[in-house]
Amino acid sequence: MNELVTGDAVVLGLRPARLPSRALAIAIDLAVILLIFVVVSIGLAIATVSLDEAAKAAIAVATFLLVLVGGPIAVETLSHGRSLGKLACGLRVVRDDGGPIRFRHALVRGAMGIVEILMTFGVVACVASLVSARGRRLGDVFAGTLVVRERLPAGRAVAVPPPPPWLVGRFAQLDLSSVPDDLWLAIRQYLTRMHQLDAGVGWSVAERLAGDLAARTGVPVPPGVPAAAFLAAVVNERQARDTRRAFAPSLAGGRGPSGGAGVPVVPPVAPASMPVAPVAGVVAVEPGVGVPMGKPEGAAVTGFAPPA
Repeated sequence: MNELVTGDAVVLGLRPARLPSRALAIAIDLAVILLIFVVVSIGLAIATVSLDEAAKAAIAVATFLLVLVGGPIAVETLSHGRSLGKLACGLRVVRDDGGPIRFRHALVRGAMGIVEILMTFGVVACVASLVSARGRRLGDVFAGTLVVRERLPAGRAVAVPPPPPWLVGRFAQLDLSSVPDDLWLAIRQYLTRMHQLDAGVGWSVAERLAGDLAARTGVPVPPGVPAAAFLAAVVNERQARDTRRAFAPSLAGGRGPSGGAGVPVVPPVAPASMPVAPVAGVVAVEPGVGVPMGKPEGAAVTGFAPPA
């Protein structure tokens, strides 16, 4: 298990894929790609039988690049890190902060894979994975990605908890471009493990992470908003932006404001002067006042209330 230690000495873990499962996934992918390459090569050889040798050589090089290099890049981009082999082995490529990869990540991994996997028969990739504490090959290091176990034993999968409803969409205008991946990783891991932490320690970790996030975005934590709730709301906003980018073609196709099936719609941001209605299990806060109004009920369930 990959472990991230916060400034408060709290260990927050990921589950990177081990070398055997990664090697099996790569073997499946290579078998499929080589089969496609052979079929395409035979078809092109028959179709270009009348061409000269120089033209045949150019077509062969183009086929190699398109199938063996472009193919994996396209598959990882379109599937958000799930190739056929990784899907079969329950693995997925994600960013360092746990988010879905994009084209640039897949491009760097694919380009480095030519040297690591194809040209050296996987020797360089295996050595790099064994040396790396997180099991990453060179392509992952340069792309800022990590291969993780997507299928976990029953009862082990933990999702990032949603923010209180009154905070959803409140940070739609927040600039998140300056937040580094390692801070996103620490926040996501804290949110998935906060129920396992001591109340005092968990509260101090949330305060520190919220302070770091506020410093990176240039916007302070709103008065009266618990640190953990602030973190959950900002992570939710980032996930909503990733979803909107992933489904941008569908939105452009005229599906309307709903965005089609599976695309969440972020509610409009309420004016600052609008009073906030209390929600069960969430601290009720008077607008403009940084002190909770009364002791919340169900705080142990939501995890978004400060300890008594």
